[in-house]
Amino acid sequence: MAVSNMPEWLALVKAEYIESRMRAGESREESQANADSSFNRFFPAGEPIDGHLVFEVCRAGESVGYLWIGPQLDSGPDKWWVLDIEIYEQYQRLGYGRQAMILAEQTAKQLGASELGLNVFGYNTSARALYESLGYEPTSIRMAKAL
Repeated sequence: MAVSNMPEWLALVKAEYIESRMRAGESREESQANADSSFNRFFPAGEPIDGHLVFEVCRAGESVGYLWIGPQLDSGPDKWWVLDIEIYEQYQRLGYGRQAMILAEQTAKQLGASELGLNVFGYNTSARALYESLGYEPTSIRMAKAL
């Protein structure tokens, strides 16, 4: 993704991240604090930290979504992570998510990764189905019940 597109993209992604965390059960304040912490850590100067890559997923020059990958900060350099992937709603279920994930796997492997992980919110059943169809398996499951 061009650096000139980063500010607009960051604002969009941060807002979506806050909404997803709230949908998963956090308060607006918790979600905002988590988003601020994450984005300050990964985009301290408005650009991704070293090793992290943001791709604009395109079809015939038109943006259909984005993909953000990079090495996990808490692990060795061979453990990579899909930090975010989004295919815009009108382009979902057309194969762009699958192709973006294949790009993520190929790029991470070329850059020394032996593993690619991700988080998916429990309510996102279509994304889970895609990841499972690509061979991703749960490594932990966090569960909660509203009281």
